[in-house]
Amino acid sequence: MGKALIIGDLKARVPVIQGGMGVGVSLSNLAGNVAKCGGVGIISTAQIGYQEPEFEKNPIETNLKAIAKHIKKAKEIAQGGIVGVNIMVATRRYEDYVKAAVKAGADLIISGAGLPAKLPAFVEKSKTKIAPVVSSIKSASVICKLWDRKYNRCPDLVVIEGPKAGGHLGFTKEELEQTTDLDYEKEMQGIMEVIQEYGEKYKYHIPVVVAGGIYDNKDMEHALKFGADGVQVATRFVTTYECDASDAYKQAYIQAEKEDIILVKSPVGMPGRAIRNAFIRQKETENKERLLQEKGGAAQQEQKAAWNCYQCLEKCNPAKIPYCITSALVNAVKGNLDQGLIFCGSNAYRAKKLEHVAEIMEEFERSAAAYQ
Repeated sequence: MGKALIIGDLKARVPVIQGGMGVGVSLSNLAGNVAKCGGVGIISTAQIGYQEPEFEKNPIETNLKAIAKHIKKAKEIAQGGIVGVNIMVATRRYEDYVKAAVKAGADLIISGAGLPAKLPAFVEKSKTKIAPVVSSIKSASVICKLWDRKYNRCPDLVVIEGPKAGGHLGFTKEELEQTTDLDYEKEMQGIMEVIQEYGEKYKYHIPVVVAGGIYDNKDMEHALKFGADGVQVATRFVTTYECDASDAYKQAYIQAEKEDIILVKSPVGMPGRAIRNAFIRQKETENKERLLQEKGGAAQQEQKAAWNCYQCLEKCNPAKIPYCITSALVNAVKGNLDQGLIFCGSNAYRAKKLEHVAEIMEEFERSAAAYQ
């Protein structure tokens, strides 16, 4: 039978969670197809309603409706497979997003970009499983201790996201540049010890899934040997026929060279990993000009936002940021790449062609079959 991923009463035949990718990269089609092939399909709720006609006027309410629409569609494709969502803690009206996902029947909620301190309260009396994303021993310890003390429970699953992941990252730029694989494996070991301790307390095996830099079956084999219960894979699924992004977005991955993948500073202050394209080069130039002006003593003026605010992140101040992250990500996913931010994992350059989800899942399943 091989190694399955067991999350409470949920069982994924293949120990692979497809990572949530926003805006619009992992919606119902990708998530549904991964779930259908025996993995865990994850829909990103980040501006999930961007294609809907009401989005411009009323982004949050549109997103909340779109959550139900995409979970329903993904479950139809999945034919009984596991479908979950990724909801960033930094999302404005986070609680409403979680409740919308629970109401729509999400099997699992994965939540990072901040500590999901109150997540258990929002899923009470539901069957929805909850999983924090952690990147350090400290964050794992804080969230487990908090849920234990306040809600008398442990996580149903924990995702350990390493420094090779894409999108917004839970590390400083210095940590991302200096952390070696060996350093991070020591950190992972410590995180797993914390999680095991709480699992023993609750007499429940808390499955640990490793994310960040997992691209093929060899990467998965390494993680399983290390003691992980499964892996979270995101970048590999972008270049699939079933991925919800535009063809131009997928081609940007296929054409990327290793040196094109860089760390960027997101307008909301977090470091991120992305493909260096015309948009990023333009922002680099603007940033240099701004720094020169400041050096010359020019006063820094608050800019009046020249865009519609899409109410995405709790701590975003449109008057103080260089560009709108939603607009940049929506442009990218639609294929307007010169005006778009293309987030990616460290291995995006390894993509050479479009594949079917089923082919990728078969590759992982063959390797998982070696583990009992």
